[in-house]
Amino acid sequence: MIVMDSKAQLTVEIIAKIIEGRITIANGAKLLSKCRRTIERYVTRYQQVGIQFVVHGNSGKLPSNKTPTSIKKTVQALIKDKYFDLNLLHLAEKLETDEHIVVKRETLRGWAHDIHHVKRAKRRRGKARKRRERMEAPGLMMQMDGSAHRWFGDKKHCLIAMIDDATSEVHAEFFPSETTAGCLKVMRDCIETKGLFKTLYVDRAGIFGGPKRCNFSQMQRACNELGIEIIFANSPQGKGRIERAFDTFQDRLVSELRLNNINDIAAANAYLKHVFIPQFWQSQIQVKSKHTASEFTPLPGYVNLDDICVIKDHRKIRSDHTFSYGNKFYLIDSPLKYSIANQKIEIRNTSKKGFTAHFAGRKLAVTEVTESGKLVAEDLEVQKKLEVLALVEKLGNVSKASRQSGVSRDTIYRHLKLVKQGGADALKRQETPNLRHKNCVDIAIEKAVVQFSIEHPHLGQQKVALKMTEALGVDVSAGGVRRMWLRNNMNTTALRVERSQALQESA
Repeated sequence: MIVMDSKAQLTVEIIAKIIEGRITIANGAKLLSKCRRTIERYVTRYQQVGIQFVVHGNSGKLPSNKTPTSIKKTVQALIKDKYFDLNLLHLAEKLETDEHIVVKRETLRGWAHDIHHVKRAKRRRGKARKRRERMEAPGLMMQMDGSAHRWFGDKKHCLIAMIDDATSEVHAEFFPSETTAGCLKVMRDCIETKGLFKTLYVDRAGIFGGPKRCNFSQMQRACNELGIEIIFANSPQGKGRIERAFDTFQDRLVSELRLNNINDIAAANAYLKHVFIPQFWQSQIQVKSKHTASEFTPLPGYVNLDDICVIKDHRKIRSDHTFSYGNKFYLIDSPLKYSIANQKIEIRNTSKKGFTAHFAGRKLAVTEVTESGKLVAEDLEVQKKLEVLALVEKLGNVSKASRQSGVSRDTIYRHLKLVKQGGADALKRQETPNLRHKNCVDIAIEKAVVQFSIEHPHLGQQKVALKMTEALGVDVSAGGVRRMWLRNNMNTTALRVERSQALQESA
């Protein structure tokens, strides 16, 4: 039995008519879109074996170069269990290097489609943009950005990277998040490895001095000190070199880290710098620039990156040569020929060594003031009160002193009375836990509101105010109920429920 399709049936019909002499060989060649020699071969084969000539000789036979079914099943099992997040090109490379299985890409594509397991690229209809050619020499432009992604483990980490626009040479490192310190570290590693570059192409994030943090960015300050110009991109496509680099990192590096059982940031950085970038990126992604001459310039000997690639703050020096930083007071111990009061001191914050204080390029020795922050704050408050009283004595008029200082006359009279009775120490705030403000509600009403709120923890402040007004006959506002809750640390439903459960358990 011979099964023929419509094309094979037409071929048999035309060849039979040629043999019968009903049409010529030339017309048969035109009808079948074949050459004369092929038609003559068909006629010869028809005369020898009949209509079986139309069946190809390899029909029903397996191809001689067909891959065994066992290899196909093995590869499909590896795709499902081990290499489920790799693209086809990456998968073919891993099969050849790790599994010693060589499969052509299109064959691999068919096998992956058979099990409905093909990693597809995101395709979106984008805006037409003008192509920008690469820079002609390395060091002319570096692009920098951070990519927050679940690179390894269960938490998201940020990969901060810099890429040379001319050669695609990359410098990258993992950090817990995209921070100024991380960007400074990656830029410093690049400068120490290659040298100073000309321009830095970044987005408008606040870290680089964008609109959110204009004129006080640490990265912008460091680049200005190094003579590097910052260029802000108007769109992600503008700095497409670094954006496409992150696509490649997310496509390949995530699976590489998983296959090597890397779950911590130290091991991920070691694999990135010593394995992934040298073995894959430099050999397959990095290209040669148009001009071989490098535009990187050596770091001058007088430039110290420790003084530039750090977080810098400024504080004003007080008259007693002290300054505050991090909610603490520090005293300048370095011998000074002249007073530097009311000048600004530079604080260089290094995460490993704490911070150092500098003035006019000179490092100063400082020690922490032993007094507690609360005591110093009380002293400052007393000093302000004494200054107002001194102003009263100078002007000889309480009303004038009140207008100039902004302190009410009642307060000034009260302070004068306290100083007359107990001296300057009487101006300190007296801690009296049982003393309540004159505008506070009666303590009995507050206890009743607290007890009712504990018994009905799910009621809001408006409902409690209405119920208590009806029960006590006293006008209790919703805002008053809210302030009572705050004083008793029960301002949320969860806190009130917890207090209610605790009372029930104790009972």
